[in-house]
Amino acid sequence: MSRLKQSAVLQYQPERRMNTEFVDSNPCVLLIETDEKLAAQVSRDLHESGYETVVASDAMSGLHQADACKPALIVIDRVLSGETGLGLCTHLRSAGARVPMVVLMGRDTVDDRVACLEAGADDYFLKPYRSEEFLKLVRLYLKPDVSEAEQLRFGDLILDLAARRAIRHGRTIDLTMKEFELLKYLMEHPREVLSREQILENVWGYDFMGESNVIEVYVRYLRLKIEDEEQKRLIQTVRGVGYVLREA
Repeated sequence: MSRLKQSAVLQYQPERRMNTEFVDSNPCVLLIETDEKLAAQVSRDLHESGYETVVASDAMSGLHQADACKPALIVIDRVLSGETGLGLCTHLRSAGARVPMVVLMGRDTVDDRVACLEAGADDYFLKPYRSEEFLKLVRLYLKPDVSEAEQLRFGDLILDLAARRAIRHGRTIDLTMKEFELLKYLMEHPREVLSREQILENVWGYDFMGESNVIEVYVRYLRLKIEDEEQKRLIQTVRGVGYVLREA
């Protein structure tokens, strides 16, 4: 067992879970980056854009800071000393973290993207670092929730917009940032067939380069969380087109 696995229970307390239900005017971004030069540049860009920034240089100190500073967003380099960035994502999610996490990656393949999502990351940013594009991505995750309605409902499924949780048959379902945004978009357009392009544009805010099964991965995650063998399937696949929220 790695040092990070042995220390995770001690250094990250699930009962003090991070959340993004309320984002203040100067949210904190935790940057976990080994490259000092890159960390300094990213930190400077974040600071100049009005974000408080905390920098950790390895996985262990990143885990400690995640509990200490309660960030609104965590940016993690995939390559870290002591533990991979994806390993750290997995530990944080397992400990109950709901904060959005973005992974900095040097490669862009379907397998790399899927690995990020399966580790619990909400998104990724492909190196080399580009200030304007990176800050655009950060703003997507830290923009205030301007929704007027308290809840969205479809059949026996309820989406609590304030708590950013789903409820079905009285069972509360915790969602990651992207799971919430995807389900919210589907519930805002019930019984309407939504193309993959529409979903990418409205949930991710930009197009992924090349072919990607990122939507399929997230739909699978949502189905596992909101559907079981005794409940009706709500998220239907329309082959060759996209997805639709409707009862079978």
